[in-house]
Amino acid sequence: MDCKNCKTYLSDKSKYCYACGGKVIRNRLTLKNLFQDFSETYLNYDNTFFKTFIHLFTKPEQVIGGYIDGVRKKYVNVISYFMIALTITGLEWFILRKYFPETIDLSAISYQKNNKIAEEVFNTIQDNISLSMMLLVPLYALISRIVFLNIKKYIYTEHLVIFMYILAQVSIFGTLINIAGAFVGISIGKLTYSIFPFQIIYSAYCLAHLYKLSLKGIILRTLLFVVVFLVIYLISIIIGGISLYLIKGPEFFKEFIEVKNSA
Repeated sequence: MDCKNCKTYLSDKSKYCYACGGKVIRNRLTLKNLFQDFSETYLNYDNTFFKTFIHLFTKPEQVIGGYIDGVRKKYVNVISYFMIALTITGLEWFILRKYFPETIDLSAISYQKNNKIAEEVFNTIQDNISLSMMLLVPLYALISRIVFLNIKKYIYTEHLVIFMYILAQVSIFGTLINIAGAFVGISIGKLTYSIFPFQIIYSAYCLAHLYKLSLKGIILRTLLFVVVFLVIYLISIIIGGISLYLIKGPEFFKEFIEVKNSA
């Protein structure tokens, strides 16, 4: 008998393939064993996805640090976990738009006259959420590398891994919060006030565990992270403004101001 997955020869009494670990299936599919396969893969505590999700909260150094050190089978690998997060986030936005459109209210995070502009920006970001997350990863990794420049524990590529896991976890957790909030009528605008602080605190928590930092040490480096981010953000705005001025001309800014004032 050969393994149906890797074609390795097996004895007739084998229950699993010694080469690839695949389970030997002898019976035809029934609803019962189909549900058993689904339950074993997705619903039990030992499932890799749920274990990764839980341990990223309780043992982030084991998940992230373990992957960096070469552990591959114990948890979902960073690329797969990030892609799962993108899929879940996209599904979240579809559900909110289709079934809870009233919760997509940004009045809580913008002045009334700027609400239309804020909504357009927010919708643009949500429509390109995958691209937005992928762009944030190298940016956060760069800032983190600068903040921890005097500690040579992780190189830039490893900081990419760190923030792919962090952003994926924040996105999945944020999706759960947003969907739960939608069921009780809480708008995304109001929930934003809790998601952003959570992202900062959770990022600091993971980095503190990975770098073995004291409370004082991680607070100081978190503040430095925020400062560096704001500097890069302001520089980006200035460069973007200059680029728009050179490409669009001064009339573009006049039209923008008029739209803003009339909103």
